[in-house]
Amino acid sequence: MAGGDTKVTATTPEELFEFLIESIKKYHPSDDLSMVRKAYETANSAHKGQLRKSGEPYIVHPLSVAIILAQLELDKESIIAGILHDVVEDTVMTMDEMKQAFGEEVALLVDGVTKLTQLSWSVDKVEIQAENLRKMFLAMAKDIRVILIKLADRLHNMRTLQYMRPEKQKEKARETMEIYAPIADRLGISKIKIELDDLSLKYMEPEVYYELKEKITLRRSTREELVQNIMEEVQEHMRSAGIEARVDGRVKHFFSIYKKMVNQHKTLDQIYDIFAVRIIVDTVKDCYAALGVIHEMYKPIPGRFKDYIAMPKANMYQSLHTTLISSTGQPFEIQIRTYDMHRTAEYGIAAHWKYKEGKDGQNAAQKEEEKLSWLRQILEWQKDMSDNKEFLSSLKTDLDIFSESVYCFTPEGDVKNLPSGSTTVDFAYSIHSAVGNKMVGARVNDKLVPIDYVIQNGDRVEIITSQNSKGPSRDWLKTVKSAQAKNKINQWFKTQNKEENIIRGKEMVERYCKAKGINFSDINKSEYEDKVLMKYGFREWDAVLAAIGHGGMKEGQVINKLMEEYQRKHQKEITDEKVLGDASIGKEKPASEKSKSGIVVKGVHDLAVRFSRCCSPVPGDEIVGFVTRGRGISIHRTDCINIINLPEEERSRLIDAEWQLPEGDKTQETYSTEIKIFAHNRIGIFVDISRIFTERQIDITSMNVRTSKQGLATITMSFDIHGVEELQRLVEKLRQVESVIDIERTAG
Repeated sequence: MAGGDTKVTATTPEELFEFLIESIKKYHPSDDLSMVRKAYETANSAHKGQLRKSGEPYIVHPLSVAIILAQLELDKESIIAGILHDVVEDTVMTMDEMKQAFGEEVALLVDGVTKLTQLSWSVDKVEIQAENLRKMFLAMAKDIRVILIKLADRLHNMRTLQYMRPEKQKEKARETMEIYAPIADRLGISKIKIELDDLSLKYMEPEVYYELKEKITLRRSTREELVQNIMEEVQEHMRSAGIEARVDGRVKHFFSIYKKMVNQHKTLDQIYDIFAVRIIVDTVKDCYAALGVIHEMYKPIPGRFKDYIAMPKANMYQSLHTTLISSTGQPFEIQIRTYDMHRTAEYGIAAHWKYKEGKDGQNAAQKEEEKLSWLRQILEWQKDMSDNKEFLSSLKTDLDIFSESVYCFTPEGDVKNLPSGSTTVDFAYSIHSAVGNKMVGARVNDKLVPIDYVIQNGDRVEIITSQNSKGPSRDWLKTVKSAQAKNKINQWFKTQNKEENIIRGKEMVERYCKAKGINFSDINKSEYEDKVLMKYGFREWDAVLAAIGHGGMKEGQVINKLMEEYQRKHQKEITDEKVLGDASIGKEKPASEKSKSGIVVKGVHDLAVRFSRCCSPVPGDEIVGFVTRGRGISIHRTDCINIINLPEEERSRLIDAEWQLPEGDKTQETYSTEIKIFAHNRIGIFVDISRIFTERQIDITSMNVRTSKQGLATITMSFDIHGVEELQRLVEKLRQVESVIDIERTAG
């Protein structure tokens, strides 16, 4: 793949286009590239006058995307779609015009990559992200080239991220790290995956990135000399053993080193394989012969040998990995693979493209199918999940870049690759949802084990099922590790009780309205319901009712949103008669009462208002009042665990409440709140966290730390804050502290 290693030195659009044509000619059998030129001229004309944040003509971006696709040796349709991928989204050209000019195939690819521009920007950003990803995965199922174009688009955007605002850099880098780099990994395209990983790390953790870069550069000269010596020694021994081999050396990419440091809680000095030597041979037989030679030459480190040829990774990656001690006492890694394996490792699914399959077509099609089994799983979730946020959460869990794998076997000897820490329940659901749902026990290595047994590498697992099984237990959700198992268990509960949940949800909504004196028929209109569906990412109203019924949502949230839309509509329709009518009604109704705390409690006079300690609401949070016996009204967040789990007979004591702050929503008042920080324990972490509070002049009122045997610290902090915006900025900054895994607010 000569194109893949060529450095792009062209700068003007015309030079870039010529470079693109040269790149295509190096591998493509067709000499007719007229449609590629037509695509360039169309895009150049459509984007005329548009500039990127860097100040260069916009056409530079689509051309750069097309060059990345050519370096993956993709077909002409993909490259044309790469050139045109922003034309429909950012210019006046329509999809029909695209279809007429370039054909159905190109139009489908462009449509798959195009974002959902019809979504309102008032919608939650997470909803937009999830909805765009849903669309992309559906398009991928029809044609995998959609994601290859999307990955090339994201790679060029990441290469030019320095021109974006810092908060936008972080947002794009996080999305790339959580979604796009893992997808490139699943498709086996390490060339793209490695660069996306490193660029994400550069913007997500700049201090870590530049420190790694500096430390690795300092050791470069001594290391290069060592690698060179090892390569020469290895090459000589291969020659002596009569094995035709190509030997090269490389430094591991930064993110790979960082991931090992995080997962293994090690410093850079403790990571063995910062550099690796690669041996590429002709046949699988030569791989094992070369391994024998290597283990004679150098002492292998016990427990550091992995055979990914016999047991390929989920993305079909194959190699032998072994870590050895050099003659100077320096540990290093050697990877041994065939040329075919090397091509698949570098270019993944793009290594087996349709027009170049030839005799090996069947094999390539089969490999493509195997690589896409995880995509079919994601598409199953799409059908099952009406909640966008739940879908996004499951996707991120499944694509978690920090997770390690465990390899185990079915009784027939088939290999299963599961996330590290998986139980026999995860194994059952990885076979089929019907196996998981009917599971009553498991045998591992022919011995009965508890259902929550954690699978070890090499275990042979047999699932015991029974037609009399009542189905999965909710307790399984606490022990399973894989997103696939969690989703299938949740789906079982939702499906089993869906009708009951809808009926229960409907009753809860009607009871809530009755308690609040709201006429449900006034707000039960499809135009208001659509806003609720959009805000919370549901597809249909029954799904909202079912979510309320099984406790996934609070009826108050939904009714408040319906009321908000109802009031917004009716404010626009004010007439003289309506004003007079409202004035006369207003004489009968008690006015809202404002307390000194900045809280308005609707319809209630002279009651003391206090903030609950269980969830510590601050300005900006959605809140609700609870009438306590003899102590006035306590204010809770609507997502407070105590409010969610409030017994039915107590719900009538809930009362509407809202913030009423001074002009501009700014308040001098401070409100107590509490967060939990989950982190890998290390020396200096408390200093780093405290410094952020000091810089922001935020007063810490209490701090409690618990550390597990595994070195995981849970830091509970209480402090005073002005509102939810200040809290969000603080949490964003705390997330950047080295070793911090996650942060959550206490919710009762």
